[in-house]
Amino acid sequence: MIQLERILVPTDFSECSERARSYAVEIAKRFEAELHLLHAVPPIAIPAYMGYVPDELVEPKEGARKSLQQWDTPALQDVKSVERVVVLGTPFVEIVRYAREQNVDLIVMGTHGHSGLTHALIGSVAEKVVRKASCPVLTVRPEGHQFVMP
Repeated sequence: MIQLERILVPTDFSECSERARSYAVEIAKRFEAELHLLHAVPPIAIPAYMGYVPDELVEPKEGARKSLQQWDTPALQDVKSVERVVVLGTPFVEIVRYAREQNVDLIVMGTHGHSGLTHALIGSVAEKVVRKASCPVLTVRPEGHQFVMP
């Protein structure tokens, strides 16, 4: 029998991430699993010549922590336990690392549904996580995304 004790939901605070969170919350409730919400803040190089630097660039993790605290729904109250974590680093690397270090049983993440040139240029965090993660990954497509034969 499959037993899920820890479920990870990486987020970039997009609608796609919110949709993935909905799936993860329902799965967590059914398995009485812990839910881990993770946001990875990509490192930003700040040029030395910049005069004024916005607070979000100086301390990006603090803004992300506030956003993660606000990223709440009443359904989260029914989950056994919710961990909120913000890390600094390349998103797919940090997601895979966190999942491994925390012995996550399932990663549930949204995918933006990009294809073609957009996908080739910016890549896909979800695709990289699927390839590198040591546990199963459930990707949740955007609502209303239509299947098109390749």
